[in-house]
Amino acid sequence: MAVQESPDKDTSVLYLWRERSLRIGGIQRVKRAWVIPVISVPENNKNIPTVLVQIKSDKQHLGKVIYSIKGAGVDEEPKGIFSINKITGAVNLNAVLDREKTKRFKLRAFAVDSGGVTLEEPTDLEIVVIDQNDNRPVFSQRVFHGHVLEGAVPGTLVMTVEATDADDPETDNAVLRYSIIQQDAPEMFSINQETGEIRTVQVGLDREVVGSYNLTIQVADMFGQGLATTAKAVITIGDVNDHPPEFTQDEIVMEVPEHCSGLDIGRMNVTDKDLPLSSNWNARFSIVGGDPRGAFSIRTDPQTNQGILSVVKPLDYEEKAQHHLIVSAENQAPLSPSAPRTAHSQTRVTVIVKNINEAPVFPQNPKSVRVIENTPPGSEVTVYSAIDPDTAEAQEIRYSLVSDPADWLELDPHSGRIRTRYTLDRKSPLLHRGWYTALIAASDNALPPLSATGTLSVEVLEMNDHAPVLWQHSRELCSSPHTAHGILLSASDEDMEPQAQPFQFQFDPSFAELTQNWTISHLNGTHALLQLLSEMQEGVYMLPLLVSDSGDPPLDQVQLLNVSVCSCDDIGTCRGGAAALFSNGSGISLGALLIILGSIALLLFLALLLLLFRCASSSPGHKGLLSDSEDDVRDNILNYNEQGGGEEDQDAYDMNRLRNPELPVPPSPRLKPPIRRDAPYSQTLPRYPRRPSERPSDIADFIHDGLQAADSDPSVPPYDTALIYDYEGEGSVAGTLSSVISSEEDCEQDYDYLHEWGPRFRRLADMYGYQ
Repeated sequence: MAVQESPDKDTSVLYLWRERSLRIGGIQRVKRAWVIPVISVPENNKNIPTVLVQIKSDKQHLGKVIYSIKGAGVDEEPKGIFSINKITGAVNLNAVLDREKTKRFKLRAFAVDSGGVTLEEPTDLEIVVIDQNDNRPVFSQRVFHGHVLEGAVPGTLVMTVEATDADDPETDNAVLRYSIIQQDAPEMFSINQETGEIRTVQVGLDREVVGSYNLTIQVADMFGQGLATTAKAVITIGDVNDHPPEFTQDEIVMEVPEHCSGLDIGRMNVTDKDLPLSSNWNARFSIVGGDPRGAFSIRTDPQTNQGILSVVKPLDYEEKAQHHLIVSAENQAPLSPSAPRTAHSQTRVTVIVKNINEAPVFPQNPKSVRVIENTPPGSEVTVYSAIDPDTAEAQEIRYSLVSDPADWLELDPHSGRIRTRYTLDRKSPLLHRGWYTALIAASDNALPPLSATGTLSVEVLEMNDHAPVLWQHSRELCSSPHTAHGILLSASDEDMEPQAQPFQFQFDPSFAELTQNWTISHLNGTHALLQLLSEMQEGVYMLPLLVSDSGDPPLDQVQLLNVSVCSCDDIGTCRGGAAALFSNGSGISLGALLIILGSIALLLFLALLLLLFRCASSSPGHKGLLSDSEDDVRDNILNYNEQGGGEEDQDAYDMNRLRNPELPVPPSPRLKPPIRRDAPYSQTLPRYPRRPSERPSDIADFIHDGLQAADSDPSVPPYDTALIYDYEGEGSVAGTLSSVISSEEDCEQDYDYLHEWGPRFRRLADMYGYQ
């Protein structure tokens, strides 16, 4: 590329296109070569517009050449920064350049003739923006925060500050240097100029003296000689547990009432110079002496750092009036080895126990005693006394009954001696599983008086005062031991366990010969089985049985069992007979048998009188259907415990028989119609009327005769009799009650036709026709 001075002395002429000769194999060729010079332009040049360079083509002598450029800064963003004179090829700068926004521009230059024919191949034109120190360094934070523990050695890294510069990093414009321009005396920190690291420079950091340090730091470019910026650095001194907690008092006195637990009785104060509410400040208290029973506990109040002493087990004034404790305090975090030792990490605490009145105490509560039932009144049960824990004070104790449901007991109010007032009944409903419970109160005479309640449980022991009783008095038994199943014997005892069962069944020892034909086998505690050993003759045998209980001492009694020995069928059932009949009553006394027979005779006599009364009260004559008397209304219902079925009920009686009276009555299997239960025994079958004539006047007579015959017929139910109330058939040809015409419509009907039915229907006509 050749550069030629342009007529303008400040403008360079660039010939971008040149020909050069190449000799290849003895042949010389001419080749177009691209010459791409770099154009450097400083940023922030405010002398605009200005010509940067002028480009020329070596083919300009052939004719007119038109120049143009394209690319970022021309027709691409940012547009309009560069332009070219299409005739002269002068490239102009039209705006102020900023290297921090765009470092370089790459344009493409074109050359064509006036006809648009390309004279040269497009070539690149690169414009580089030269950096100027126009940007100050910037810290990454306006305020930097650092942390270092107190007592740190010199050279301890505290923090690192950082800054950046937007200028070209390859120039001195971006070379930064750090410095501390201000800090509190004494100077405890230094900064590395190149890295920005802040470190301690001497000993003596103490949080309790100075809790934090404020530094003013600076960064400047051009090796610290150019543009500069400042920032703040705050360094916090971290706490180290270099101060132990110390009690404010060497001896503390507290009071607590006796027999109290779970109660806070006092607080103790400590001081600590370390950071409040931190583990270096939080105190932990412990009782290191004077509490062998573990009756006290101590905890820390997290807000005030006080020790709270509590009593966790009741204290007894009579046992010990004062307790001397040794309490120690230490921090939650371990103490630093460099921390000074102190003599105030322990204190003495004296706890004074205050005496209060205590309620009496029953040594045995509940107390259990045993009393035999039917013990005579006035018998001593026990002495139920209480003691007063207040041994230092002489007090009197009085006793009273709080609960005695059966009023069986008497209590001496001074000694607590208990006697029986009445006889104790083992079968009383106030006993629960044989135990009777009473409540006894013991009260002292202090002010105010206190009382305690004791429970007395009295076990009422069963006395064996009843012998067992045999349930069976008479039984049947097959005469052959092969078919006989035996008789199951059982007994009962009015006593309760253990004075009752198990029972022992045996024959009376006075009748030892019974064991030759009879035997008794034990089944369980209440049952035994009586069996034959050999075949016996039919008849009644009275067996004396000795039944005894398991009481102490055991009771027994001889009881008679009437056994009716009979012949049996193959399945072991008695065939009956005089012996069997007699045996059924052999176990009943004569008086009871006479009472039973007399009752049966009385019932038979009353039944006979009732039968005679009903026969005498029945009358052979019957009134008409509608007589002249207003009292003759046939609405009497016999056998009110039976109801006739519905229209579909064909089981109660034959509906066709009622609808067609002329039909003959079907004979019964014994050629005699069945008789109703309400019919007299002497009543005979009536004669039914024939089919009525076609005249309406005879309808009344036909109805009257038919009803009269049906009412007197003992083989069929009457027309107005209700039977079989538990069945009404299925379905109905009649309508519902809603189909009945209302009373308003009844008033509009004409009942004059009833006068044509005869004198008996005139009454109905008068009743319904003239309302």
